[in-house]
Amino acid sequence: MKAPAPAPPVATVLAFDFDGTLHDPAGQPPVPAGFFELIQQLCREHAMAWGINTGRSLPFIVEGFAESRFPILPDWVVAREREIYFRSPRGRWLPHDTWNRTCAQQIHGLFKRLRKLLATIRHVVEESTGAEWLAMDGEPAGIIARTEEEMQWIIGQVQTLTRDEPLLGWQRNSIYLRFGHRDFQKGSSLAAVARHYASGPANCFAMGDSHNDMEMLDPRHAQMVACPGNALAEVKHHVTAVGGYVAQAGYGAGVIEAIRHFFPTQSNIT
Repeated sequence: MKAPAPAPPVATVLAFDFDGTLHDPAGQPPVPAGFFELIQQLCREHAMAWGINTGRSLPFIVEGFAESRFPILPDWVVAREREIYFRSPRGRWLPHDTWNRTCAQQIHGLFKRLRKLLATIRHVVEESTGAEWLAMDGEPAGIIARTEEEMQWIIGQVQTLTRDEPLLGWQRNSIYLRFGHRDFQKGSSLAAVARHYASGPANCFAMGDSHNDMEMLDPRHAQMVACPGNALAEVKHHVTAVGGYVAQAGYGAGVIEAIRHFFPTQSNIT
């Protein structure tokens, strides 16, 4: 399957993390209706492309859209923090073949070269903690810790063991960690999406709440950044430091608040 042809240039690319940012599992509904109304208004008034940039796999993203009863679908998604898909006019998710293929090849080659190092990390994790090591198709190495504190200890060990391997990266979200390639994460994926739309960092908005959103919230990739009121303290500090917006409200309400901050509108949508 081929990727869609280059899209017409857009004025702004909007990127939202899903779990913990836009989506609140305890919310009724999980994503406020006002978000979709506001997005539709902005897209009518301006040339915008919006998407979800998440650690979920594509099937899990689609499941989340269905469970949350999305009345409209995003223009694009980033799955597993690195795989890019664009929505076709018929609602199918078409892969960005060049990017996704390069990403898979680079990760495969890196993990093959570093198999001994990854085995050492696994040994340390399994011998010293109660965390679970994960390895499956498409996810060569990952960790689920029992607690945030245990994951923090594991991160310290990983940083020590990998200090001489600049290409090995990892993405952390709470007690979950996924190893990968430093060149393929939420930030670089957003940059690739922006290039597809003939856009750049100055015209990118990104919003997230956790550790794995930090690259996406880097001004090299998005110069309009925000986080919801429920974001981690480290994320709030980073967003403040780069001149972004820290919302008072949490989850989807905070997303609406941040959008209104960067894109003022006369609408009464709440």
